Amino acid sequence: MKCMTIAGTRPEFIQTTQVTKAIRKRHAEIFVNTNQHYADNMSQVFFRELEIPQPDIDLGVGSGSHAEQTGQMLIKLEEIMLREKPDWVLVYGDTNSTIAGALAASKIHIPIAHVESGLRSYDRKMPEEINRIITDHISNLLLAPTQAAVDNLTKEGITQGVKMIGDVRVDVVFDAVPRARPRRAALFAQTNLKEGQDFALGTIHRASNTDDRDRLAEIVNAFNTLELPIVVPVHPRLKKMLGEFGLTFGGNVRTVEPLGFLDLIATLDACKLVVTDSGGLQKEAYMLSRPCVTVRDTTEWIETVQAGWNRLTEPVDFKKAVAEALQPPPASHPDFYGAPGVCERIVDVLEETLPEARKVYA
Repeated sequence: MKCMTIAGTRPEFIQTTQVTKAIRKRHAEIFVNTNQHYADNMSQVFFRELEIPQPDIDLGVGSGSHAEQTGQMLIKLEEIMLREKPDWVLVYGDTNSTIAGALAASKIHIPIAHVESGLRSYDRKMPEEINRIITDHISNLLLAPTQAAVDNLTKEGITQGVKMIGDVRVDVVFDAVPRARPRRAALFAQTNLKEGQDFALGTIHRASNTDDRDRLAEIVNAFNTLELPIVVPVHPRLKKMLGEFGLTFGGNVRTVEPLGFLDLIATLDACKLVVTDSGGLQKEAYMLSRPCVTVRDTTEWIETVQAGWNRLTEPVDFKKAVAEALQPPPASHPDFYGAPGVCERIVDVLEETLPEARKVYA
């Protein structure tokens, strides 16, 4: 069996880590990096730290509007797929790389496996929501991380090819934690924190939060007045908009460059609280039993909210949400994301379902 993995952004690189290793134990894989994220600390650092094989093909797409990025990827990916003739194309999550890979494969009748299928925020203003909906509706194999994801697909009439296999980050996160912990000392030195000191981890990068000056100013003020020190890895978009709007963080905020995955896990493992607008970090916070405040009005990980470990908030209600999150956590911590071994289960399902997927295009 020959698989083609398509990834191009920080979250995708993290998600592919253990799946790629599992595929290559038993089958052939071609790893295509679209280069949607191209800065070293948003891409190559993950290949080094997580020991992901270097990409076999690098598209070099880089920055651009959604249309520019997706269009360039479609053209280049179609050419590669026609040449390589993979049995499966694997796409992850909800990025422009995801939708481009799925569309290119569907047009030339190559079976598509969508890892992290079925997520919904029900907010169509988010480009990620459009990407994940379309990808789900053209995929042959829908690898859902949770029962909630399966339920979302059922509501949309998608029942064929749906497999609840758990979340790949279960394998990635718990493999990373013991390797990440020795990095904590350097983290504390860099941020002028003391070992054992309570602090928050904050990440803000979504355009809905960064590109509106008034909203971003409210978030900056909330971070500046948080009672705990807050460590903020500054995403390139956040850095750009802070400069354009003339906004600055105060002394309570310990800014650092974007973190590699092991440094992020070390920070998450040591923190008291997470404040974010990231989808992946909400989930990782839950996996490591850290309360989370999500600066959005929707989330694709609604089960974390329902379980009481995550709170959606607008900036104006930030202090109230933080105060609630710092109360003793819920006694219950349901196992939403499955047991370790998710990535091996993905390879099992790819093997088992390939004959059926091929029939669709026979």
